[in-house]
Amino acid sequence: MNLTASTRSNLIAVPASRRNFLRAGGALSATAVALLAGREALAAGAKGDMSQDVSILNVALGLEHEAINAYQLGAGSGLLQKPALDIAVQFQGHHKAHRDALIATIQKLGGQPVAEQKIEAYAQSLNAASLKSQADVLSLAARLELGATNAYLGVIPAFGNRELAQVAARLAADETMHFTILNNALGRQLPAGALSFGA
Repeated sequence: MNLTASTRSNLIAVPASRRNFLRAGGALSATAVALLAGREALAAGAKGDMSQDVSILNVALGLEHEAINAYQLGAGSGLLQKPALDIAVQFQGHHKAHRDALIATIQKLGGQPVAEQKIEAYAQSLNAASLKSQADVLSLAARLELGATNAYLGVIPAFGNRELAQVAARLAADETMHFTILNNALGRQLPAGALSFGA
């Protein structure tokens, strides 16, 4: 991939869509989270307008589409060497599983899942033109994973039901694992303080 470094600094910020998901996530209903977890019995008998849940889940689905394509861009760049390439492909697989669970949940709620964009759109929005090395690719992935970790952690306090909170925690755990492994691959130190995620 022939890329320029002019927009490298733009990759540092957590994307606005992740921040918006973090803010809106508390409004996700217990029904939607139960369906997302594959626990239809918990969702049974729920009533009400599910359009807000569908909207929030579609934001999450959009973020999963972004992560899948970010890993595709990294894998296809020729910049990743083994074992980093193998890890990127594995993490992409995790995001595909998250995507599939979100699509199934949105459909069960009667909604239309947001469509995945073309990879060129993700390349532009992620400033893929600035990726020049394996470290650049891994740094981008780590930033996206940290944003996803914080977004999923942000929804946990909204749930009174422990099983529902556990679903969001499991998603956050996947993202935290990804972030930690990527940080390690970059030779970076883990956060020095406790309680550093979700803040």
